[in-house]
Amino acid sequence: MNAPTEHADIARQHLIDPEICIRCNTCEEMCPIDAITHDSLNYVVRFDVCNWCNACIGPCPTGAIDSIRNVARDKPYSVEEQFGWEVLPEQTDLDSLEVGGGDSLPDEVREITEIATAGQGGPALAPWSAAHPYVNLYAAKNPVEATVTGNFRLTAEDASSDIHHIVLDFGATPFPVLEGQSLGIIPPGADANGKPHLLRMYSIASPREGERPHYNNLALTVKRVTEDHDGKPARGVASNYVCDLKKGDKVQVTGPYGSSFLMPNHPGSSLLMICTGTGSAPMRAMTERRRRRRDRNEGGELVLFFGARSPEELPYFGPLQKLPKAFIDMNLAFSRVPGQPKQYVQDLIRERADKVFEMLTDDNCYIYICGLKGMESGVLEAFRDICRAQGTDWDTLRPQLLGKARFHVETY
Repeated sequence: MNAPTEHADIARQHLIDPEICIRCNTCEEMCPIDAITHDSLNYVVRFDVCNWCNACIGPCPTGAIDSIRNVARDKPYSVEEQFGWEVLPEQTDLDSLEVGGGDSLPDEVREITEIATAGQGGPALAPWSAAHPYVNLYAAKNPVEATVTGNFRLTAEDASSDIHHIVLDFGATPFPVLEGQSLGIIPPGADANGKPHLLRMYSIASPREGERPHYNNLALTVKRVTEDHDGKPARGVASNYVCDLKKGDKVQVTGPYGSSFLMPNHPGSSLLMICTGTGSAPMRAMTERRRRRRDRNEGGELVLFFGARSPEELPYFGPLQKLPKAFIDMNLAFSRVPGQPKQYVQDLIRERADKVFEMLTDDNCYIYICGLKGMESGVLEAFRDICRAQGTDWDTLRPQLLGKARFHVETY
C-alpha cells in the first residue's frame, strides 16, 4: 500500500487493537521506520511516522495490527491516548468534519435519486437500527482515485447481457460505505459538445467491510449498455468505460451516496429483497453482510425474488445457488428460457402470496426493490392483489411502511 492520499480533512489512522494484541513485539521488530512503540500496557502506532508500508501486517499472529479508524487529520489519536486504551475507540463521526459538501448533492445525483425512489410513494427514512451513513465525502471537484484490482464477467459469454463484477481499491483514502449505498464514477473525456462527462451512479455490491474484508475496497455490478430503452443501438459511455477497465487502471470516484436504502442492524430483522439484473448489487451486499455474520445468529429471514432473462444472464447466480436454503429463501424468475413460459418476479411474488403478506405485515421485516423501472409497477400491483386477497388495502399499507422506514425502492 502506498503512503496515504486522503482527503485534505480526513486521514486513516493505523491502530493496534489492545483487546487481541498479545504484546509479542513482532510488529515493532518488523517496522522499518520505527513507527511502532510500546509501554508497559500497549503497543501503539505513531500517526506522524507511519507511511502505510504494511510491513507489520503479515507477521502479526493475531491480526491486532490490522486496525484502522478515520480521524480528523489535525486531531489524530496521540501516542499517549493509545497507551491508555483497553479497547479501540468507536469510529469518529465524520459528519463534523464537513468534507465534500456534506449533503449538498450534485444536481445529477439528486435528479437520479428522485426518479429512482419515485415508486416508494414519498421520501423514505433509513431503518431505525441502520448504521450511520457518510454521504458525499468526495464530489466531482475533489474525486478520490481508486485502483481497479479485479474485473470479472459474471454472465455467460453467449448471454445477451454483458455484466461485470468490478473491484475498486481505495488504498489509504477513507471511503466508508454501507450496504445499499452507491457511488459515482466520472468517465474520462468529453461529450459531443466538449463538456466533461457527468458522473454515473452505481450501487455498491459488497458489504461495509469490503469485498476483501479490511482492505478498503468495494465491488460494483455493471452492465455494458449497447442499446437504449427502445432497443436501438446506443453505446453507454460510463458502462462501457467501466466494463473495459483493466487491473491497475485508475478511476475517479465520487460519493458515497444514499442515506435511506440501508439495511437494519437489530437482531431478528428480516429482509424481503426484490431485484432484476444489476439491481442485485445492493441485495448481494446485504446478503453477504448477513452471510459473514451467520455464526452470531442475529438476523431474521432473508427472502429473495430475483429476475433475469435466463439463468446464464443472472448475476451472481452460481454463488447464490451455493447458499444453504436455511440461510436464504431464493425465488428465481426467468423470462426468456426457450420452451418455457415467461416468468417475472411479480409472478413468483403472487405464487408466494402468503409468505409475502406475512413479511409485508411484519414490523421486523424491511422491503427492498431494485432494478429496472419496468418491473416496479408489476411488483407493486402484485402487492396490491395480495393485500386485497387478505382484506387489506395496499394504498393504505404503503404509507404505513414508509412511516416505519420499512419500504425502499430504487429503480432505473
